[in-house]
Amino acid sequence: MKLNYTRVGIGRLCMLFGKTRHAFYDKAWHIQERVEVHYIVLSLITDAYSKLILGFCLYHSLEAEGTLIALRMALEQRSKTTSLIHHSDRGVQYCCNDYVKLLHEKEIQVSMTDKGDPYENAIAERMNGILKTDFNLCREFKSQEEALAAVGKSIHAYNHIRPHMSCNYLTPVEAHQMTGVLEKKWKPKKYLKQIEYA
Repeated sequence: MKLNYTRVGIGRLCMLFGKTRHAFYDKAWHIQERVEVHYIVLSLITDAYSKLILGFCLYHSLEAEGTLIALRMALEQRSKTTSLIHHSDRGVQYCCNDYVKLLHEKEIQVSMTDKGDPYENAIAERMNGILKTDFNLCREFKSQEEALAAVGKSIHAYNHIRPHMSCNYLTPVEAHQMTGVLEKKWKPKKYLKQIEYA
């Protein structure tokens, strides 16, 4: 059974379930591969508290197998025994029986976007933007092997080197070791609007 928490917002969701770290965010996107001009799909599992990418998989289609591989990778790395919420968009790969069955077997609650609004999956959308632009993954690759190497290198750098303003300028690996609230260093939109009009 799908539990829908999107109407209360992510801030309220985090309050309901203790810590933001108890939510995994999932997102799949395409990397164009230029061998026979086809696409491969990158699935990511991200910890909402630390922004750490815990699982990923490059797969040749949107079939659930790629997202299942990423989810299993994330679950293998999980050391906490607290409850989890898995939040994703309404992609068919996240709604399929095998994926939902694995979530239920691991006693992970399921949450999905309400209307496909990107703001309802903001952490995943932000992650995709960072990987595509900051790490230049939105480009053509000569082979799947080249794409996989670029993705692995980018995720390692993202997790171990790149500090986050939303995690008190810690890297995701450092933030993942923390407990409690992580101070956010970015300015609220209200402040940014004042600067625009000045």
